[in-house]
Amino acid sequence: MDYNTAGSAGSNKAPSNTEYLALVQKRIDTFLIVYPYLKKGKIPSDMVTASGSGLDPNISPQGALIQVERVVKERKLSVEKVKALVETKINTPAVMGTSIVNVLELNVALDALK
Repeated sequence: MDYNTAGSAGSNKAPSNTEYLALVQKRIDTFLIVYPYLKKGKIPSDMVTASGSGLDPNISPQGALIQVERVVKERKLSVEKVKALVETKINTPAVMGTSIVNVLELNVALDALK
């Protein structure tokens, strides 16, 4: 799985900043080249934006799941296996917060499937 297309550069720019909006649009365009089977409205925001530090090792479950098709093709695995593995790597908070997938943990698990 990809960390995200935002790269490692963090951002503290406001969502209304025109420079930032242009950068996000560029990331969306790149994402759609890599994932041509997706529509713009289906791209999770964490795939084209960056955390404040740019070092967050997690992505949304949606961000992981939309990459399944590409991962299946690249790693020559079944869709069912990869989807099931992603599902097992979704960390849901016990009380509050959003669910996440740790990309490193998921990639290590994908490597173990070989």
